[in-house]
Amino acid sequence: MYKILISLFLLLNILYAKEIKPVATIEVSGLVSDFVEDSGLLYVATDAGSVDIIDLTSREIVRQIRFAPYQNVMGDLVPVRVHSVDRFQGKTLLVTSDMSAYRNVWIDDDKKPINQRLTKIIDSKRHLMPKRAFFTNEGKIVLGTFGSDVVLYDNNENFKLYDTSVSESTMGGMVLSEDKKKMLLSDESGAARLIDIESAKIEKIFSSQHVDNIYSVAYSKGVILTGGQDRRVGVYGQGTEDYHIKSDFLVYCVGLSPSGKTGVYSSGLNNDLQLFNTSTKSKTDRLVGHYATPNKIMFIYENALISSGDESTIFFWVIHK
Repeated sequence: MYKILISLFLLLNILYAKEIKPVATIEVSGLVSDFVEDSGLLYVATDAGSVDIIDLTSREIVRQIRFAPYQNVMGDLVPVRVHSVDRFQGKTLLVTSDMSAYRNVWIDDDKKPINQRLTKIIDSKRHLMPKRAFFTNEGKIVLGTFGSDVVLYDNNENFKLYDTSVSESTMGGMVLSEDKKKMLLSDESGAARLIDIESAKIEKIFSSQHVDNIYSVAYSKGVILTGGQDRRVGVYGQGTEDYHIKSDFLVYCVGLSPSGKTGVYSSGLNNDLQLFNTSTKSKTDRLVGHYATPNKIMFIYENALISSGDESTIFFWVIHK
């Protein structure tokens, strides 16, 4: 009887699910690589050598952080791609491409005069390949590289505190906890690892729900989502048995609401985003409107989220519960 009731509940959710269109879109300078929200502003990293800073109230670009193009071996000018962006206490942390395979890391400081704000803190000549970079809760910098190395860097002392390998597989997704003390990393082995940033200690490995590369991870209130090449969305930390949801396409990105109660993942050939209840496993509404593959989803409130894809557009959504 219990299984029948659950099946009926899930069927009703599917029948009453809605297609939700974005409440607004904003065109930015280039293809979106990453974005982060801070104090009502959205910092959008692009492949056009810029970070577009958007006021979320007016939904207008109010400022840009610009990088000059570099010259490749053929003598052509190539736009710098900004791969990663993070914010902490008035500072913007950036990872950018260079003509070599290695990357540069920068800090843009709001408190400095406008012509002195941007400082390169790690040069590509150091032969680092960070995929993403984050500020810790103490303002230090933690880098995750393609080779699954984690580097903790003290910018004030210009010194590596540690450089450690956490996996033999290529890095997939990475995200920090709300308090910026822990880092969740995934890789092509199908495992995700929760790491204490200060000590580099691996606290837990989550590997029961995937059989292939994990592209994206999300972490909120102890709940973990993983999305991967095996067309699965893994759900961990609900206090019950871990589980996965089968998707009909590769899952390139996942997201979680601040409470951890609502999950979302990229789904289908039409580039939709599928919402679901992490406790009941039930799929709810779909977010429709992306014209390219979504690559990042971020909740800014429990019922409002922002997404981007392989396109030059930022999408804003409101969900009703």
